[in-house]
Amino acid sequence: MRRDVLDLRQFYASDLGRAARAMVVRKVVETWGDTRGLDVLVLGYATPFVAHMTPAARRVVAAMPAQQGVEIWPAGARNLTTLVGEDSLPFANALFDRILVVHGLEESPDATALLREVWRVLSPSGRVVVAVAARNGLWANSEKTPFGHGRPYSRGQLAELLREAELEPSGWTRALYVPPLNWMAGWAEGFEQTGSRLWPGFAGLLLMEAIKQTFAVKPKGHGARVRRVRPLLAPAPGGAAGAAQAPVSGAMSRNAPTNPLEGGGEGRSFNEVSRLPDGLLTDGKAAP
Repeated sequence: MRRDVLDLRQFYASDLGRAARAMVVRKVVETWGDTRGLDVLVLGYATPFVAHMTPAARRVVAAMPAQQGVEIWPAGARNLTTLVGEDSLPFANALFDRILVVHGLEESPDATALLREVWRVLSPSGRVVVAVAARNGLWANSEKTPFGHGRPYSRGQLAELLREAELEPSGWTRALYVPPLNWMAGWAEGFEQTGSRLWPGFAGLLLMEAIKQTFAVKPKGHGARVRRVRPLLAPAPGGAAGAAQAPVSGAMSRNAPTNPLEGGGEGRSFNEVSRLPDGLLTDGKAAP
């Protein structure tokens, strides 16, 4: 069961939610840099993290799962959000250059199907960042935040899930070292600076970037039938003398074809000629 969109909006309006937004936005900017001229999709509830992209990006679309609900965003401007089914995004193939997934996987009934849709709408050179609650972090154990609901992930579990959807992980980072307490939000920056050095395993959020796996399709070859010439007469095993004295029946000599390619008479294939004893030619006469 997904958290309601009203609960998510209320959390990010709090002091702790604003601190979390600042920490995550910093990681996204460090990962993607400038998004000028790119098509960006945010999936789940990721609108608090992409407000800085809307002036420069060519297109920013926010897709929110039906079980979660949808809100109008951005406020006071043309709406850029849409309500979607997790396993059937209403977008064309390979449409987006960047995709950000936040509050998308933890409460999804089928995380693999959701990521396969992400793979479908991601461009061949595109990049996706998935943010999930870290299994060892304090935020996954606090139900007062949205990251305390659903399934948290370790780094290995998230990488395996991405690979199942044919998305290859290319990098990862952590965020949210401050304890999930509203009155400690003012020290979030200090915790973020020291936590990455002193206790990196206790971060509240895991962010992983992945790229789209594409495979070249090679045409299947077709074998051609080759006619193999089989000789009617095999060389005698007794060497040169045996080959010269080998009797030939009259019936066989009368019925032997004159064309050597038909396998009769004295004609032999190239493979058979190469196996003749030294000093013999194809007509059975000794070399001078």
